[in-house]
Amino acid sequence: MLTGTPALAVDPALQVASLENANQHRIERDTATDIWKSLNPEKLKLRSASALVVDSNGNDVYAKDENEIRPIASITKLMTAMVTLDSRLPLQDKLTITKADRDRIKLTGSRLQYGATLTRKELLYLALMSSENRAAAALGRNYPGGTQAFVAAMNKKAQSLGMKDTRFADPAGLKKGNVSSARDLVKMVSAAMKYTLVKKATTTRKMTVYTFKNSGPLQYANTNRLLKNENWGINLSKTGYIREAGRCLTMQAEIASQALVIVLLNSYGKLSPIGDSNRIRKWIESDTDS
Repeated sequence: MLTGTPALAVDPALQVASLENANQHRIERDTATDIWKSLNPEKLKLRSASALVVDSNGNDVYAKDENEIRPIASITKLMTAMVTLDSRLPLQDKLTITKADRDRIKLTGSRLQYGATLTRKELLYLALMSSENRAAAALGRNYPGGTQAFVAAMNKKAQSLGMKDTRFADPAGLKKGNVSSARDLVKMVSAAMKYTLVKKATTTRKMTVYTFKNSGPLQYANTNRLLKNENWGINLSKTGYIREAGRCLTMQAEIASQALVIVLLNSYGKLSPIGDSNRIRKWIESDTDS
């Protein structure tokens, strides 16, 4: 006779509820799949070299060279934000911009002067909504162990998310060694959606900061022009650009009553990601409404 820990009794009502939830999820997934089957990808002509649109159930709505590994520029800052928030360092700590935060790679300018002091939360907002490079650099520099430890944490986080095509080289995305695929970036956007501050910061249209006690305000605007269009329901957004990456855009948005992640990489032409996003939306809405 076998002896051991007796099996726990399972409430039949819980079993039924669990089965109903599983069936409902399957029905929702199958329904979404049926919707996307009606779309004709041949009708969609995009200027982005890589593109991927995925629904909340993980179904591909559209895919184009989605596994190609490319530089991702400031899309990197989404990971910068997640690693900063994961550290649980106080968001109200005041950090000072120094010469160590200047861009020595692309030599881009910044309105954040040396000696400017902002809270960690303000720097997160500027890095995300206005893609401020010195803000991102300061976040990495003020991480325990400094920038090198911060980049290591970025790569560790990417591994934990299953982002096998992804490598990070700096917190701002200035180095061409910040690379990923559209497929991997869907995973990153989905992970970033779990951070309330990231969602709020990336969709904030304008922000005012005061960097010195007796100085005037600095006005910053979001780099994604689509946020000015009230017909778009955007829940998360990040743009990116360096010459090697082309124009890049990632978003989580509502289209045709569906929550979709959109990734556009290596699009040439300043407004091409905006145009591609509108083309994707028109393609989905026109074909699913017919």
